[in-house]
Amino acid sequence: MRAWLATISLVAILAVMVPSSASVAQQNDVPIDHVIVIFMENHSFDNLYGHFPGANGLDSREARVTQVNKKGEPYKTLPQPRNNGSVFVDPDKSTKTKPSGPDRRFPDDLPNAPFPINTFVPLDEPIPSPVHKFYQHKLQINGGKMNKYVAWTDVGGLTMGYHDTPELPLYPYARRYTLADNFFTGAFGGSMLNHFWLICSCTPVWPDAPKDMVAQPKFNSEGKLVGLENADGEVTLDGHVVNDVQPFYRPYEAGVAKKDRMPPQTLPTIGERLSDAGVSWSWYAGGWDRALAGNPAPTFEFHHQPFVYFRKYAPNTPARKKHLKDESDFLASLKNGTLPAVSFVKPLGKNDEHAGYSTVLTSEQHAAYLIGRVKASADWDKTAVILTYDDFGGWYDHVAPHKADRWGPGGRVPMLVISPHARKGFVDHKRYDHTSILKFIEWRYGLKPLADRDAKANNLLSAFDFGRSNTAAPNGH
Repeated sequence: MRAWLATISLVAILAVMVPSSASVAQQNDVPIDHVIVIFMENHSFDNLYGHFPGANGLDSREARVTQVNKKGEPYKTLPQPRNNGSVFVDPDKSTKTKPSGPDRRFPDDLPNAPFPINTFVPLDEPIPSPVHKFYQHKLQINGGKMNKYVAWTDVGGLTMGYHDTPELPLYPYARRYTLADNFFTGAFGGSMLNHFWLICSCTPVWPDAPKDMVAQPKFNSEGKLVGLENADGEVTLDGHVVNDVQPFYRPYEAGVAKKDRMPPQTLPTIGERLSDAGVSWSWYAGGWDRALAGNPAPTFEFHHQPFVYFRKYAPNTPARKKHLKDESDFLASLKNGTLPAVSFVKPLGKNDEHAGYSTVLTSEQHAAYLIGRVKASADWDKTAVILTYDDFGGWYDHVAPHKADRWGPGGRVPMLVISPHARKGFVDHKRYDHTSILKFIEWRYGLKPLADRDAKANNLLSAFDFGRSNTAAPNGH
């Protein structure tokens, strides 16, 4: 027990004892009064923007990484794409109605290479959601070789698929404003952990997690991860939560016992940093009001609400009431002129672009609608919209993440900066991750960093041209 407490204490100390010398914005010189982060779901960069002009995508020879099985043997053709039981026929109904088995919409002899999904399935139809967990993701990356996405997935060759981006609603925004092609998730794996990294640059802790939730990774004699023993758990051997679990506080998924819900977290978040500095902010979630009322929408994802995991935002606290709101409140704030300085917008599951329970087309239509409402508001001239994705979603990407710490960064995902002050027609090649969004917020509002990673992260300033907000960058570079 003492060892666990020591681990927690060390994490807490590191979280607060970080350099406080981050650059502070000159408030009168920066024409951004509102930062809006739209946090979508589950797409790698290659999966959505693999053929985007000027970007590091699938058109290079280096992008066609031959996939190998767990023994290191190349596949002659991709395995038959499979449905893993994750597909909703109707996202407004709670029953998963697609059984597991081969997905016969796709052929069983696809070449061992990336392929266009919408050759076989329209953009407005659901497709299976590949496994996207912490240890599987590291195994897929395979030390930077990027050649075991198929070996460690549960959807066969489908993980190598990509979408025809020019047909998607967000594509015109990527062409008109800034698209980053070297932006990575904060951590390996999936949703919950990367929502934490967006708001606290941290991995949550659970020192006494139930034994059946503790992962059993398999390492070789050199300490390299090579597999998983028995089952893949949610918590590491030293008590860090790396896969999706339910929060201790409501709202949480019905039927999850108290012992199986993560204890309340106490590490600092960007919320407290903003509040302590007198800067207004809110987390807006689609379906939040229904979830609080005990009638959650079928695709309301409880583990997509990171502030709920923190003691500061427990039920009936002033902080919860003031800062955790419904997406409808975000739209109202645009209309009535009460938009806070910092907004995080999390669409409801059926609109968040997550495979299985949403479609790419309808989700991007919803995101485009939100952006359109921002552009039509009186606040547009002083606003920066940052749209990105929580994780890679289990989809192939050919660019290996750089190494920062044991948690990540994880897979490469798209990031768009949409603003009158964004560089126009620009592909930003600078290296970023989720903590770069924290860095930008901290810079703009003069906040000290939360942890070592956001303190060292590259700021998003390359995506902006504050001096020439209406001029275009030549040739998108």
